[in-house]
Amino acid sequence: MGGDQAPEEIVAGAALAAAEGLGHMLIVGDRARVEPLLAANGATDHCEIVHAPGAIAMDAEPRQAVRRSDETSLGVAVNLVRDGRADAVVSAGNSGAFLAVALLGLGRIDGVARPAIAVVYPAKRGPVIVLDSGANVDCRPEWLAQFGVMGSAYARAVLGIERPKVGIISVGEERVKGNEQTLEAARLLDATPVNFIGNIEGKDVFENVADVCVTDGFVGNVMLKLSEGAASLITDIVTGEIRSGGPFTKLGALLVRPALRRVRDKLSYDSYGGAPLLGLRGNCIVAHGRANRFAVRSAIKAAVAECREDVVGRIGELVRGPGTLAASAADAGRTAKDA
Repeated sequence: MGGDQAPEEIVAGAALAAAEGLGHMLIVGDRARVEPLLAANGATDHCEIVHAPGAIAMDAEPRQAVRRSDETSLGVAVNLVRDGRADAVVSAGNSGAFLAVALLGLGRIDGVARPAIAVVYPAKRGPVIVLDSGANVDCRPEWLAQFGVMGSAYARAVLGIERPKVGIISVGEERVKGNEQTLEAARLLDATPVNFIGNIEGKDVFENVADVCVTDGFVGNVMLKLSEGAASLITDIVTGEIRSGGPFTKLGALLVRPALRRVRDKLSYDSYGGAPLLGLRGNCIVAHGRANRFAVRSAIKAAVAECREDVVGRIGELVRGPGTLAASAADAGRTAKDA
């Protein structure tokens, strides 16, 4: 029931995913509103309704959302994952509320300090991951280092990158540049079992300099909104120039229409699905608040991939393994106790 176009587009997207054989869909929401939509999309045989009459407002404060979450579609959906009745939850609703409700209902993976929103960006030679993209506005250096570990696990499992390159977003490529937060995070990342390549700049994200780009949630969310605005601007400029051009311009546009459509698809969030909430003991995918049916279908694909590749388990292994921050902290605790 969450999202700017809910429940119509959410149900339609789930119906598309079910028709493609992506899994059995549990549609969590108000039965009176959802049932006719399922019938209209011809998906009554492939989807099951789990009745939840309440919904969390898009502008609700996370604390307020948590207090009444068990009555809402988001809270019920998270509880289905918690209780083992579902493998993943996808929501286009209030992302802050989603994080708060999922954190309370599922908990963090052992050794993870803070969950992070990992957004997949289109780039020249394939997708890249930027995290955190909004879950943690203020971050400690050790949290950033864990974001790098979690992002590396996701890139290997879901994007199929054998040895993902991890970079930290800073104001310059040189290791001496950056604020105290990024400098310390870089030092910590050097000690983790990931392929850390050092500092990267904002422009490097789209050049595939790194496969995993680490930053705090404040910078990451600004980058996300700026990128969306830039993509929309480019589309509007190209469309406007074609419409205002002469007959030869319009003829040329007809000839390159297939290429323009491919460019549009590469820049559209519809094609990249949702952003995983990494670090939780359950598979959670945040879809865009403006998600249409195609974006919802892509988000469900992302959820299926995360389940199949056991991203939660892989993150746990990396975070708790030798040379990680959690292991180092544990060793330091044992040393202090022995002393």
